[in-house]
Amino acid sequence: MRKKIVAGNWKMNLDLQEGLALANELKAALAADQPNCDVVICTPFIHLAKVADVVEGTVIGLGAENCANKEKGAYTGEVSAAQVKSTGAQYVILGHSERRQYYCETPELLKEKVNLALANGLKVIFCIGEVLEEREAGKQNEVVGAQLADSLFDLTEEQLSNIILAYEPVWAIGTGKTATAEQAEDMHAFIRGCIAGRFGEAAAENISILYGGSCKPSNAKEIFSKPDVDGGLIGGAALKCADFKGIIDAWK
Repeated sequence: MRKKIVAGNWKMNLDLQEGLALANELKAALAADQPNCDVVICTPFIHLAKVADVVEGTVIGLGAENCANKEKGAYTGEVSAAQVKSTGAQYVILGHSERRQYYCETPELLKEKVNLALANGLKVIFCIGEVLEEREAGKQNEVVGAQLADSLFDLTEEQLSNIILAYEPVWAIGTGKTATAEQAEDMHAFIRGCIAGRFGEAAAENISILYGGSCKPSNAKEIFSKPDVDGGLIGGAALKCADFKGIIDAWK
């Protein structure tokens, strides 16, 4: 049975003190009102070790927003998967559209990152999605199918069990635009079909596919009600405890 998950992506927001305050606030809120889904917060590298202390023994999982494609060595400014794991984190986001767009991350590079993250015992939240021009040209399935195949289709079925997929219609990130629940379901069903075609029906049924395009407390319940939507990867709304909890509560 695949897991329901709400994961927050803090992006490059919140200094250390602000991040710790938010983690503590969320910890208290979820202790008082247990969630019906897995909850993960993915933070900047500087927060990981201290936030790990805050959320230890709670229902909150912890992840990084990226890791290097090298194991270790003379790569100034990079943070390896092993270093992420050593902080107490269990997850890492890879393939986010902002990394693909602003830092020119290629499918080959992402494949290296995925393999290193899995080798170091991290669960990978792997992002896929199309930009507005691709959606308007009707190429969204072609684009997303290629993103899956180029970075993940060399994995074993066992490795795939530690992958969570996140579909992010890039045109709906931070723009205020949101894919309709039907558009989200259509793409999630297509993604699940791609996984079934490569890894089999059982693997496809077991993989969680999150929606990652401007999900809010006001629309989460409708989006999460769709059969192939297993939760959300939340950006801006993850920076306020009340908003994030409002999305978590959509599973109730």
